[in-house]
Amino acid sequence: MIATEAESLIAGQIAAAREPLLVRGAGTKSGMLRPVQAAGTIGTAGLSGITLYAPKELIISALAGTPLHEIETALAEHGQHLIAEPPDLSALLGGPRDTQTLGGVVATNLSGPRRVAWGAMRDHVMGIRAVTGRAEVIHSGGRVLKNVTGLDLCKLFTGSHGTLGIITEITLKVLPASEATGTIVIPGLDADAAVAAMSAALGSPYGVSGAVWLPAEAAARLPEPFDRSVTLIRIEDFAASVSYRTEKLRVELGHAGAAILDDAASRTLWRAVRDAIPLPVTDGDGIWRVSVRPSCGPGVLRAVVGPAGYLDWGGGLVWLAGPATETTHRAVEAAARLAGGTWTLMRAPDSLRNAVDVVPPEPAVLAAITRRVKEAMDPRGILNPGRIYAGL
Repeated sequence: MIATEAESLIAGQIAAAREPLLVRGAGTKSGMLRPVQAAGTIGTAGLSGITLYAPKELIISALAGTPLHEIETALAEHGQHLIAEPPDLSALLGGPRDTQTLGGVVATNLSGPRRVAWGAMRDHVMGIRAVTGRAEVIHSGGRVLKNVTGLDLCKLFTGSHGTLGIITEITLKVLPASEATGTIVIPGLDADAAVAAMSAALGSPYGVSGAVWLPAEAAARLPEPFDRSVTLIRIEDFAASVSYRTEKLRVELGHAGAAILDDAASRTLWRAVRDAIPLPVTDGDGIWRVSVRPSCGPGVLRAVVGPAGYLDWGGGLVWLAGPATETTHRAVEAAARLAGGTWTLMRAPDSLRNAVDVVPPEPAVLAAITRRVKEAMDPRGILNPGRIYAGL
């Protein structure tokens, strides 16, 4: 495979490196997981631009350093959007809005509320180009599904946090954007009743694409605040269909006081939910995401005393914010394990990030496979060492 000039330059930097390197795009995800102890930085800031966009084929390719908002703008001009609805977490992780890159979103596998219905970011990555820790340029996948052959390195690299290689170009499947968005608002439910309502909505034939429960403290942080807890259920489609389906579902759910938000209010609200704006967080707080079966979400909220939080993905994603202490972290770990789920430490001081497991330790068999993959891709261990697991 012929390497581009930029890929050759990156490969040369990796080959010449004698000490660990911090892999960095715009730096908007640097606060996640473990801090990297590195002698130098290697990044994708110079890799920017859309390299292919075929609206009729629902495919877009762009260099990894391309700002995500540029891609979203290009798609919007053709009435299309990114399926996984990746969030902008700058309000939580720091940094200016609209600076995150496509590579950063793919490398962290971040997805928004639509993930509950249409899949995660990794499910829509059709192809990648990358430079591994061996200083080798690789390509995986293609631009149409039938051409995706061989090892599926796309899924391996998506969510790898720069520990296997530096992604240089990404090809994504996209879809037409909905003409309208409607939201059913059910006020006053507790977490258990909300999960029951969200499960009924997600299991209905009405094509729900988002379901979140916000306690009063979180609901008060929305652009149009509520003074009590709210359960929000979203439907996206053609305007007439959205109007019909939201009303039918509102009636079938049978909750007194349930109302329907129009398109403009719905889009503003779900953008805030996507970006975790409702999470009550203060300077110095730690932030965790816990992934569990939806029925277990309320139990996690109750088990972790102190942190505030809310439930997305129909109850399957628990956002938590609270004191950035080892005691709080251990409580989150215990609650996640008891519920049979996983956790991610999204933000904390370096002292805590270095002292605890930021994601669940893998069973011995899986840990051995992870180590072998790391050794195959980055045998010298110079790319983002320790980002996910200590010593790897």
